[in-house]
Amino acid sequence: MLMARKIKRFFSVELIIFLCLILTLALSVIFFVLNIEHYDYIIETNAFFAPFEYYSNREIKGVDVDIVNRVAEKMDKTIQLKNVEFDVIIDNVSDGIIADAGAAGLTITEPRLQKVDFSIPYYTSVQYVIFSQTNLPNIHNNYLVWEDLAGKTLGSQTGCTGYLFMSDEVDSGVLEGTDTKIKGFDSHQIAADAISAHLIDYAIADELAAKFIVEKNPNLAALPLYYSGTDGMPDEPAEESYAIAVNKNRPELLSAINEVLTEMLEPGEDGKSEIDKLILKHMGLTDE
Repeated sequence: MLMARKIKRFFSVELIIFLCLILTLALSVIFFVLNIEHYDYIIETNAFFAPFEYYSNREIKGVDVDIVNRVAEKMDKTIQLKNVEFDVIIDNVSDGIIADAGAAGLTITEPRLQKVDFSIPYYTSVQYVIFSQTNLPNIHNNYLVWEDLAGKTLGSQTGCTGYLFMSDEVDSGVLEGTDTKIKGFDSHQIAADAISAHLIDYAIADELAAKFIVEKNPNLAALPLYYSGTDGMPDEPAEESYAIAVNKNRPELLSAINEVLTEMLEPGEDGKSEIDKLILKHMGLTDE
């Protein structure tokens, strides 16, 4: 009888301890959930595309960041800007589960339009070729044409327009059959670094990214990339327009983004839009 009471008391103590642990765990979970910052929208970016998005003292800054903050103010909503791999942004926005929009210097293309909606374009960029000052390409009229890159090893940030352009030219364009090779990198900066490491001959990047990179590296230079004109037509720049990708089920977010971009694209008295001024600011060309 005494043994039975001891066993009963032992299990009672064990049960109390177990229940206390469960209660402590439950309170911890509740505290954690209550203290998580909740956001109305999540916008993904890839913070290695200055001046549109870049890290400064562990904080993401840039033109796209300023645009997103303005959208949050207009909607009176909270928006989290989340850094992810560039290649996953469109699919994440299309799914709409972990991202509502993407702002990362995204180019409007037909395949992407099948998956997401795009805002109005807010910047048009020409593709540039980055090269070493000691390995100059064939230059004419202060720019290069695709044919000037034949037989070389080219690099660009995977998934970006430069990578898509050069892939198309090598697969079925003017560089087809010229033994031109291509390599993909995680960022334009890494692609540019690969030139100095003799892994590639030239890197292809968006205009502002290229200018930002060569400004900080005197051993590199960059010039615009053109398509050769045919039948007597002039050469034309390889260009793209940036826009913000939005999930097709977020029309209110798309509308707010378009309103903000329309306001920020309006030229001021000096002829420059707010977008123009932000680009200069984040490139370090103004004191603002």
